[in-house]
Amino acid sequence: MLLRFRTANVRSLRDEQELSFVVPHGEESDAARTVELSDGKQLQVYPVLGVFGANASGKSNVITALKKMREAVLNSYGPWTSYTGIPDREPFALDAESAAESTFYEADFVLDDGVRWAYGFELGDKRVESEWLHAYPKGRRQVWVDRDASRENVYDFRGDRLQDRARLARTTRPNALLLSRAASDNHPQLTRIYNWFRSNLWDITPETELKDREAYTAQQLLDEGTKGRVQELLRVADLGIRGAKVERQPGGAAPKVQLLHGGDAGEAVAFDWAKESFGTRSWFALIGPLLLALDSGALLLIDELDASLHPRFASEVVRLFQAPWSNKANAQLLFTSHDASLLKTPRGGRSLEPGQIWLTEKDKRGATDLYPLSDFEPGPDEDLEDSYLAGAFGAVPKVDQGQIGRKVLMALAGEAERS
Repeated sequence: MLLRFRTANVRSLRDEQELSFVVPHGEESDAARTVELSDGKQLQVYPVLGVFGANASGKSNVITALKKMREAVLNSYGPWTSYTGIPDREPFALDAESAAESTFYEADFVLDDGVRWAYGFELGDKRVESEWLHAYPKGRRQVWVDRDASRENVYDFRGDRLQDRARLARTTRPNALLLSRAASDNHPQLTRIYNWFRSNLWDITPETELKDREAYTAQQLLDEGTKGRVQELLRVADLGIRGAKVERQPGGAAPKVQLLHGGDAGEAVAFDWAKESFGTRSWFALIGPLLLALDSGALLLIDELDASLHPRFASEVVRLFQAPWSNKANAQLLFTSHDASLLKTPRGGRSLEPGQIWLTEKDKRGATDLYPLSDFEPGPDEDLEDSYLAGAFGAVPKVDQGQIGRKVLMALAGEAERS
């Protein structure tokens, strides 16, 4: 499970920002999962975090930073060979100093054996400026990798824990990560760390890659092990769907799907797929990857969860990750949203605890500040949706009622005078 993620100098995330799934010390949580660490201690870790904020406040950049870290780990040794430097680096663009500064990433996570690891790196335009890997098998830090491009001896491997140290140092390019290089040879120790990134941080945006995800969900309907759950999620979303027909297609083509619509009485009607609404298709396309993440215990990233999904669908996604009965593998969900209704249940309770709600707001420099709603210490009976919309926690547009309309009228009047 991911415990914490830190980043700096990525798009609007100018200064170092931290996102934490760990329940703050001293706070109680009904939603958190207990993680047993290898040193005998326990951590309370949230299965879901939601990032809320005004338009252009940097919500999506939090997910982008996680995606960029994963892409660097997976691609720096192979695809980056054709580049003389670091591709696709996007430092903060609103001041001259940021372009010359490195981009920073660090992930703190726990593997299945309970050992906590911290892995991170800094990227410049031409090279990997630094890279580090720390383990905490007994609660105390063990330094496995310490790389600093500014030193005469770039690599400092403490002790003899890491195998093939000299070869890895000799064969890792300046613009490649040592972790990526090690995994290319199936390194007996570091490949486990690489595989954590490969098996996590899956990016799902409801509006993109729709056909591929539709095809994947359709394949799940052909599998007797997952067919029932897919159909149940279609029915529970209250779309008037009673089931689905699926047919294999020759030549490895995507299966043909028809959803069965109708009330409880009478025969269900099979709709042509092209006639289904975009909202229905978006929900269908999300079901397959969602179930895969829940089964494998992966961390799913969903940007703009409410963009093409009805609020009921969005709240259902959150509920599936929150509920122990549906999330037995301790999968995690990180999503962004504009929809404040996700902050409470239809009956008025809280769908997310204050520590699960993170907010983004830009300062005068245009840099994003990321912070948890729990910093405001809301009361146990406080309506988080109402308080958020009222601006009690920040992270809402600073626009007075009618202000946009007045600005438009003033602009039109100015144009009329000039003409």
